Amino acid sequence: MDTNDLKILYEDNQVVVAIKPQNIPSQADESKDKDMLTMVKEYIKVRYNKPGDAYIGLVHRLDRPTGGIMVFARTSKASSRLGEQIKNGKMKKTYYCVCQGNLKDREGTLVNYLKKDEKENIVKIVPLSQVGAKRAELKYKVLQTEQNENLCQVELISGRSHQIRVQFAGINCPLVGDKKYGKDDGQKEYNLALWAGRLEFEHPVSKQKMVFACPPDQTKQPWKKFYLDKYFLR
Repeated sequence: MDTNDLKILYEDNQVVVAIKPQNIPSQADESKDKDMLTMVKEYIKVRYNKPGDAYIGLVHRLDRPTGGIMVFARTSKASSRLGEQIKNGKMKKTYYCVCQGNLKDREGTLVNYLKKDEKENIVKIVPLSQVGAKRAELKYKVLQTEQNENLCQVELISGRSHQIRVQFAGINCPLVGDKKYGKDDGQKEYNLALWAGRLEFEHPVSKQKMVFACPPDQTKQPWKKFYLDKYFLR
């Protein structure tokens, strides 16, 4: 992906709101692949003809296989204030996913304790008593079911690594296209069916409520099975 392909939803002198495509890192990692933070910096540098390195603050991250809306800070003040909103639970991130199987409840809360194996880059559900276990909580709502696949809206109460993927797999309803925690059933060509589709926060300077929504690519499986416009055009 080239910087010219970057999809910007909003920008001013304090923030940039952009879409992270799937399978692109949020920030530089050992893969050396082009990452979102670098691309946003390059975009600002070129657009505003800035000499040297443009300041862009990484406020939050999305896992590499997850796509969707991210906000970046253009000043250290904005970065600090947005970071406080995340810390205080005032930035609301809504995810959309497609999971397989029979969800017993059409709406519910999942609570588990998770532990990440940094060496293997895998997260497991563990007992509360295990050293390093961290509480993970999310709320979900099934929006539509088609052919044993469920389109769900998910709100994270805590923000743990791989949380949505691990918790849905933990109730035997793994996400479609999840090559790490899912089922090997002929979906190798699918991207992970997880998308950060809505973001709400308070502008770090004006204090205005900012709300952004963007659906995943509706021409791709498994999203094309569902009436996404019904849930995003509101």
